[in-house]
Amino acid sequence: MSRLRDGGWILPASLFVALLLGLLPLPEMLQPLRPYWLALVLAYWVIEAPSRAGLGLAFGVGLAADIAYGGLLGEQALRLVIMAFILQRFRARLRFFPLSQQALAIGALLLNDRIVVAAIHLALGQAALPWNYWWAPLLGVVLWPPLFLLLDALRLGRRGN
Repeated sequence: MSRLRDGGWILPASLFVALLLGLLPLPEMLQPLRPYWLALVLAYWVIEAPSRAGLGLAFGVGLAADIAYGGLLGEQALRLVIMAFILQRFRARLRFFPLSQQALAIGALLLNDRIVVAAIHLALGQAALPWNYWWAPLLGVVLWPPLFLLLDALRLGRRGN
């Protein structure tokens, strides 16, 4: 119970909100630009709270996303585990980057995620991703600083006065 009073609810709540944001309907034209909200939120937690967020959480959240999104079972889990593994490996360096450089690193991870998705589609014999799907990592770069600051403020309990 004390963990909930100490802000322990923020991690599951933020992941749940990210899952819901991934389910929001978008117009067909904007669908390829949908940011990978789960990856962005999970990246924050892996960087800032590694004792609470790791490969196991990434796998569990990925399976929940696979079920919620109705895609190939294990695809989201694989994508998030790969991202969490890379983040854990370079966490010590990433933490001390300025927010703008962190955003570029997150963009590289999101681009890597698109490459993993393209490889999965290729391995399954599915159609290749359209060219406009490759723009979504840029949107993730733009969204990283405000998302990071929002989650940081919630985690640390800061209030805007």
